[in-house]
Amino acid sequence: MALERKNVDKKYKWDLSVIYKSESDFFEDYARAEKMISDFKKHEKTMGESAESFYNMLRDMTDIEAIIEKLWQYASLGFSVDTTDNNAQSLNARVRNLAVLAGEASWFVSPYMLKLDNEKVDKWFSEYPPLESYRRRVEKNMRYKPYTLSDECEMLMSKMQDCLGSHSNVRSIFSNSDLKFGKITNEEGKRVELTDTNYVMHLMSSDRRVRQSAFRTLYKTYEQFGNTYATLFDSRVKESCTLAKVKGFKNSITASTFDDEVTPVIYNNLINSVKGGLGALYDYYELKRRVLGVEKFHMYDVYAPLIANFDSEYTYEEAVDEVLKTVGVFGEEYSAALSDGLTKLGWVDVYPTKGKRGGAFSSGCPGTEPYILLNFNGKLDDVSTLMHEAGHSMHSWFSTKYNEPYNSQYTIFVAEVASTVNELLLMHRKLRECASDEEKLYILNELMDTYKGTLFRQTMFAEFERDMHALCEKGEPLTAELINKKYYKLVKKYFGPDVVCDKQIAYEWMRIPHFYSCFYVYKYATCISAATAIVKKIESEGEAYVGKYIDFLKCGDSKSPLESLLVAGIDMTDPAVVGGALEDFAACVKQFDEIYTSLNK
Repeated sequence: MALERKNVDKKYKWDLSVIYKSESDFFEDYARAEKMISDFKKHEKTMGESAESFYNMLRDMTDIEAIIEKLWQYASLGFSVDTTDNNAQSLNARVRNLAVLAGEASWFVSPYMLKLDNEKVDKWFSEYPPLESYRRRVEKNMRYKPYTLSDECEMLMSKMQDCLGSHSNVRSIFSNSDLKFGKITNEEGKRVELTDTNYVMHLMSSDRRVRQSAFRTLYKTYEQFGNTYATLFDSRVKESCTLAKVKGFKNSITASTFDDEVTPVIYNNLINSVKGGLGALYDYYELKRRVLGVEKFHMYDVYAPLIANFDSEYTYEEAVDEVLKTVGVFGEEYSAALSDGLTKLGWVDVYPTKGKRGGAFSSGCPGTEPYILLNFNGKLDDVSTLMHEAGHSMHSWFSTKYNEPYNSQYTIFVAEVASTVNELLLMHRKLRECASDEEKLYILNELMDTYKGTLFRQTMFAEFERDMHALCEKGEPLTAELINKKYYKLVKKYFGPDVVCDKQIAYEWMRIPHFYSCFYVYKYATCISAATAIVKKIESEGEAYVGKYIDFLKCGDSKSPLESLLVAGIDMTDPAVVGGALEDFAACVKQFDEIYTSLNK
């Protein structure tokens, strides 16, 4: 049961007064940002006059962004620990409105910058040394020169930003607030409400009846609203395809990967590599069928636990010890900073409390700590979550320490690398230290689930997105019937000929919110592939390699994502990187099978 927040020791809670001592300080900064936004229009006439004027515009813009980021951290973190707090909701809304105002006030920056002659800008870098620190930001912007519209159109686009992407909000409200799935009978014979949030928990039940009931009940409801979801999804895809076309991109996938500073080649290489490694996934599902002792493996068996009742109990302090023991491989600077953050500086809000949002995240900006939200329940999975989020926070810590604030926000393409490196290192260490074969099976199961969910499942989603956008661009309406058919066919391919693909799985696309953040999910799969390659180098080369990895963490946004990964010796254009992750998954399946078979002779 969730605790009352007032009853939790302050050492287990964020102290947001470190960001702003009081709300009056928050509003003082808010008013300062409003004035700076109002004053920013002066740069419209002067930004192209000289190197100094250009620099002054960039400095003022990044100063505005820095204040808004700090305001957002204070507001959003406060809301995260009490989502019922109307004042916290109000602060969030205020900061969002401020960000929209900033976008409208600075609409001219990008189109005006792109009108500048490249030789002129290069000369300015030489003439005015302070401008050099903005080179990366300027060069990133200049990439968009072929895809920039007229001044009038760019101004209109800036005013439309708050309206675009509304399909995601509609879907979220409908799915989380309005949709009702009914009740199922749990393991104890009690009738309990089924929600999209607790659905996977019921799918993880050791009682097959509960799993089947949850599966069929959930998708019976989704099936009834297929036309609504199809209309929302079709509209979102059309918006993405239309915006890409308006901007002059070949298609929506090219536009999205361009934003990531990669190309569709990376995207398609991932899909092709994973499709070539599906044999290991088929072996995994056959292994799971045998361990569960079922004649036919159904979709509602996918999350069923292979190893039950083995999990150890951890206090939060023991979890911190596990994390710090694992990250010792990274050296003194990393270990000392993380130790201070977890034990002295209040980075972590630890326990579930009433009104607190679920899940976990790491969030911070220059000027704040890299905070971590947990809902810690004392299981190994919670230790792994702390390890994962600590990876995010330390990536942010290094990025912020070694870069100017405006070059410190690393891109989404590499965002899950450091966190997954930490998670894999923890599991590998625990596997080496296992006291029994049963414990080894438990750890191997955790690793298999990680690869299954992140490498294979996210790639399946990525292939679905790619194909749906391609159909839209050909003028094909994305009806519920068409989407269901295409999704079901894809599921059958990824699960193989021996898994029973129950007809209800055709509706699963309706419950995936990431499809409204177009071409996002593939980055989970590329990140776990890069992380696997990094972990192999750490474990085989030791200290000789660790320095390269730390240098990668220091890159922030000072380099493109592909260039920053090259600092760590990882070339994402090489299919062998994804291939290495597939090999590791296959090795886990084989090792689990060998140990399990030996124990059950």
